[in-house]
Amino acid sequence: MLAKLAFRNVKRSARDYLVYFLTMTFVTALMFAFNTVIFSKDLQGRVSDVDMMQMLIILATVFVVIIIAWLINYMVRFMLGKRSREFGTYLLLGMRKKTIARLYMRENAALGMGAFFCGLVLGILLQQILLSILYGMLQETYHLQIVLDLRCLLMTASCYGGCYILALLRCSRKFRKMNIRELMYAGQQNEEIRESHEALKKWLFPASILLLFLLGYKLFFGETWSTGDILLFLVSLVFAIYLFYMGLSSWIVCYVRKKGSAVYKGENLFLLRQFSSKVKTMQFTMGTLTALFAIALLGCAFAMMFSDYQNQMLEQKFPFDVQVFSERTDEDFAKELEVLEQETQIHDAYPYPIYQNGTMEMNIWLGTHLRIFDDSFRKADGTPDLKKIKEEAGGCYGTYDTYIGLSTYNHLRGMLGYPAVSLKEGEYLIHLKERIYQETGDFSGELSVRGKDGELFCAGYRTEPFSQDGHNGADYLIVVPDSETEAMDVFYRELAVDIEGEAPKDLGKRLDDLAELSEDEIQDMMGHVYLDETSMGCGTDTMVVYYTKYLVRDNLIPEVKYMLSSIIFPLFYIGLVFLCVALTVLSVQQLSDSAKYRFRYGVLQKIGIKKKKLAAVVWKQLFMYFLCPALFAAVLSGVVIIFASAMFVASTGVHTFVLQYFMTAFLLFFGIYAIYFTATYVGFLRNVE
Repeated sequence: MLAKLAFRNVKRSARDYLVYFLTMTFVTALMFAFNTVIFSKDLQGRVSDVDMMQMLIILATVFVVIIIAWLINYMVRFMLGKRSREFGTYLLLGMRKKTIARLYMRENAALGMGAFFCGLVLGILLQQILLSILYGMLQETYHLQIVLDLRCLLMTASCYGGCYILALLRCSRKFRKMNIRELMYAGQQNEEIRESHEALKKWLFPASILLLFLLGYKLFFGETWSTGDILLFLVSLVFAIYLFYMGLSSWIVCYVRKKGSAVYKGENLFLLRQFSSKVKTMQFTMGTLTALFAIALLGCAFAMMFSDYQNQMLEQKFPFDVQVFSERTDEDFAKELEVLEQETQIHDAYPYPIYQNGTMEMNIWLGTHLRIFDDSFRKADGTPDLKKIKEEAGGCYGTYDTYIGLSTYNHLRGMLGYPAVSLKEGEYLIHLKERIYQETGDFSGELSVRGKDGELFCAGYRTEPFSQDGHNGADYLIVVPDSETEAMDVFYRELAVDIEGEAPKDLGKRLDDLAELSEDEIQDMMGHVYLDETSMGCGTDTMVVYYTKYLVRDNLIPEVKYMLSSIIFPLFYIGLVFLCVALTVLSVQQLSDSAKYRFRYGVLQKIGIKKKKLAAVVWKQLFMYFLCPALFAAVLSGVVIIFASAMFVASTGVHTFVLQYFMTAFLLFFGIYAIYFTATYVGFLRNVE
């Protein structure tokens, strides 16, 4: 009997909670699909550094579980409140509290299990899409296969089921404390408006806006950001969001009381009162939804930012097919060339030296002028701290300035398809990363480059991709006539190789196996031979940094794509889940309240408002309710993404229209938003008519 009643109640409530059911289905599908990456044995066998993506997906899953737990707890308590009169009637009929609690738990368990199993079916489809994308990034062929790993199923079920069980247990305790009077009159207390001290509270609204402006100023013009500063900024931002909604309802109430010019136009009075009451009773929820919307937008925008960086960066990061670094000034690269001859067809193999003349003029200038260093290498009086530059700048630059002879430089340019350059005696040119040159411009007038017979004069700059992450210098190379290198010492040696076709997939590993690790060399988790940062400067790139001795472009590009995907995928994962959760709360709130609004809209019909006009009023009411947290979140996240994008471009050199990332995420966001809004509007209109 109890089971039949539970089934009937679920069926009856299905219309109101369909959005919630579909969201839980989609969230389960996402959780299952992403958990597949964690436990995929095939993927682990193909990628040595799979741990990074696994760790980040687990971290993303933790965030998702927290927000899903909040959603389930919110919905279980919300449904309990909306059905309080029904449960009060059960008590009046003689049903025990324990029995009602069992009935309610069965209903929710049935709803949750239905969403879970539907989500698994959808998750299998998403699993195939996700794995095919990952294999494509690894330049591997993916064959359709259904992977039902028991560990993946158990993890998904544990996360999902644990949230449900905890929420139901909390409600069970509430059932034990309820009484008939509270249950019968709970519905009448839902949106009680206590308009006390509204004239004072309304000032919270402009105060929150002022606080947000101050936070924006700190964001764009703050010079230093310590851990404490970041935490204070985040806490202040959350406080400002909640303060905004506390003041907004009071501001509207005061506006209505003063009979503002727009109050009595059309149905404005009705809409303003409706909106004010909803904001006042849901201040915390509206603030939380705004934060969720903002996180969703930022997650998707940052994911697209990294994706764009990936596509652009890989064209520049590794211009040579193979490149080898050696600290030995007499290195002939015989072992490496032997392996390359065995594994590939060599078109051109060119060993060459990188020189130094004991100076660090370029290191000093860059260390004291680039934004990334701030004032780290300046004394209190503004002069360069030479000792600190020499001791601490080694992570970015070599101990000395790096030079290359003109003939060597032109040979390398020819290998890359660049035109040759010429220099007169007494001239030099600088080969810089493009992003560095865009920041510095022409600084040759502030630089002193001395040759064997006196000071050299700058003949210009070149900014083509040139493997300047420690191999061909770090950020820069100073190109001088060959005659000038005769008076210089060899700093280190390089080997650049142009091969026919694509490199074998294990070529990088074969080269790494050659290394007899010295005290300055280590082997990372991917098996690459890395050098101590004092031996090889890596430049000022902050996203993808390779100290590695051996660079094999066709092997490293899939690795880099996978590493960046380890960031992209979890960000999309979090963004989509948070967005759907926030929209579900908005939608279910309105659909569940539609029964109460039936009386209010019935009154409007009785005073002569036609159905078409009534539909327009419903649309405006829902639009105001949906728009407020979404628009607020869009403004907040837009400011953050502009700041982050500017910093991103400055530190990576990837040039994309700064708002492109955000606008794309914005369109995706409001595409999903429109679906939820339309579903809510149709359901709400059907319920009030």
